Amino acid sequence: MANGRDRREPVFDAPAGEAGELDFRLSPEDRAGGTMARRQVSGNEGERPRRPSRPKKTKRRSGRSFLSKLVYAGLVLCLWGVIAVGGIVAYYASQLPPIDQLTVPKRPPNIAILASDGSLLANRGETGGRTVTLKELPPYLPKAFVAIEDRRFYDHFGIDPMGIARAVYRNLSNSGGLQGGSTLTQQLAKNLFLTQERTASRKIQEAILALWLERNYTKDQILELYLNRVYFGAGAYGVEAAAQRYYGKSARNVSLSEAAVLAGLVQSPSRLAPNRYPERAQARAELVIAAMNELGFITPGMTKTALGAPAEPVRQNGAGSANYAADYVMDVLDDFVGTVESDIVVSTTIAPAMQAAAERVLVDELNAKGQKFNVSQGAFVAMQPDGAVKALVGGRNYETSQFNRAIAARRQPGSSFKPFVYLTAVERGYTPDMVLEDAPVAYKGWAPKNYDRKYRGPVTMRDALALSLNTIAVKLNMEVGPKAVVQTAQRLGISSPLQANGSLALGTSEVTPLELVSAYAAFANGGIGVIPYVITQVKTTDGKLIYKRPGSGGLGRVMDPNVVAMMNEMMHNTFVIGTAQKAQIPGWTLAGKTGTTDDYKDAWFVGFSGSLVAGVWLGNDDGTLTKRVTGGNLPTEVWHNFMQIALKDQQPVPLPGSERFRTPSDVPMADAGTDPRYANAGDRSWVQPAPQRRASREKNFFEKLFGL
Repeated sequence: MANGRDRREPVFDAPAGEAGELDFRLSPEDRAGGTMARRQVSGNEGERPRRPSRPKKTKRRSGRSFLSKLVYAGLVLCLWGVIAVGGIVAYYASQLPPIDQLTVPKRPPNIAILASDGSLLANRGETGGRTVTLKELPPYLPKAFVAIEDRRFYDHFGIDPMGIARAVYRNLSNSGGLQGGSTLTQQLAKNLFLTQERTASRKIQEAILALWLERNYTKDQILELYLNRVYFGAGAYGVEAAAQRYYGKSARNVSLSEAAVLAGLVQSPSRLAPNRYPERAQARAELVIAAMNELGFITPGMTKTALGAPAEPVRQNGAGSANYAADYVMDVLDDFVGTVESDIVVSTTIAPAMQAAAERVLVDELNAKGQKFNVSQGAFVAMQPDGAVKALVGGRNYETSQFNRAIAARRQPGSSFKPFVYLTAVERGYTPDMVLEDAPVAYKGWAPKNYDRKYRGPVTMRDALALSLNTIAVKLNMEVGPKAVVQTAQRLGISSPLQANGSLALGTSEVTPLELVSAYAAFANGGIGVIPYVITQVKTTDGKLIYKRPGSGGLGRVMDPNVVAMMNEMMHNTFVIGTAQKAQIPGWTLAGKTGTTDDYKDAWFVGFSGSLVAGVWLGNDDGTLTKRVTGGNLPTEVWHNFMQIALKDQQPVPLPGSERFRTPSDVPMADAGTDPRYANAGDRSWVQPAPQRRASREKNFFEKLFGL
């Protein structure tokens, strides 16, 4: 160590490549567990070194392994998709009623209303037509629906995967327009149980319910349910309602071309309605016929015939007034049958010929003179003397207004109310020959005047009514008492509230046309009060009797026969010298009374023969004044035109008591108050005292009563 100067320090930055450089990096042998360690353990430096491992070869992905993974991934996705769909289906299924409690809801009942001759007057109810069975229908009718809506109906299980695929393809390729994949069973499920919304949830529920239907019903049962529930537009549910609505006939009688239109209509009832869009409806029907021919449902000959004779929808004739009569039937039906559980048939008293005539004469008069006289509406009622309603028109046009003025509009009857005043007087001893004084009258500041503002002096009671003199009617009303007049009117069937006052004699209390006509019926039948009726019997569609009108009914006797004879004599005089002269019908003895309010707001005429009573009202719904429409002009014309038609083929029937009428027909109306023949014209041996002896007494009475 003496020569320690020779000591050398380690150098760490020797130039690369220089001899004697130091390398401090570890080789694999230097690492733990490496060759060096193994040598130290064995202590045998001569051990043969381990063969170095071969480098690993990189694996190449084969096409087969990629496809396998793709298939595997697809299977996994499908599995998850099935699970997801199952979960969704289970969720929406849980929103439905329990399957074991599911039932097909009952179809709302239909009410078929028949006229007196058995013809269909109208259908009422939510469906618009009765239920029909497949056996009742011509074979081509249900086949038309299968051909155009679900040609694989008899092959699928409620859901048609092929149909869905075909619809998807056509929709994507825009061939044939948008297509739906719903089967008839699915459509039925929607109509029975679901709303019309188009959502995925609703489609899922629809499919579930379709499977339930297929499990519980046969194919024919499903098709029959479908045909009776599907909507055809215009308020018609079911093929029977649609056939009646568009072709005026039962579905049992439709032709092949008509069946094709109905089958095509369900795709879009509003767009393909044959009465509104006949070209569209026919184009669709041709597709239906072609599909039926392709499937072998009809022969080539039938195809040619159907294509050569397109269906023609019925056109609405007139103003649809039969619906007013049908509405009246529905108003009173509950009184006889209560709640309707199934389809029923209601037989009525309505006579189709009279109903059509009443509508025609009323509408024709309004069309011809309505604008000139500023009158827009009317109502008409005709009935037999026993109260059987034969015609009822509630307005000018049912499509425009469904308000039934014949039964619901209360209007002032004007002078047509006067017979109740005169009846009350006759029942207290007055007679048609009694002479009364037509002179000015005042009562507590009220001074009613006659229509023509003239006064005739001494006038018989008979002619006072015929000439509709207001002064005498008011005097009689105050003589007998307004309360007594109210009771008389109510006894004959007036049910509207009546004000017992002085103006009651001039018809200021409102009534409906139906009740006024029914009250007059007691004059036509000899004094029996009637309750108007329109229903004769009610049956179920299988013939079970639910209700039958008893042979007798009404209010009983409300007038003495002698009183009836005197009243009819006075009202007959209206046709002889009075305001209804132009309404006479040769060969018939007629009676009645006109009515006009003093402001020309309402005009009436109610008249009768021994076999028919009829009444007319004309006016405006909003109360607008007419241009001098009186009971003696337009209403009398309507009444006369109707009665000429209604009585044309009947043998004349005398009025009760008419054998005692001896009123001269040669007295002009203008001279009735002064003609010398007038004073003695009313002499009757059965009436006492004579008018000459009673005249001064009556004049003095009224002067005392009213302070004249």
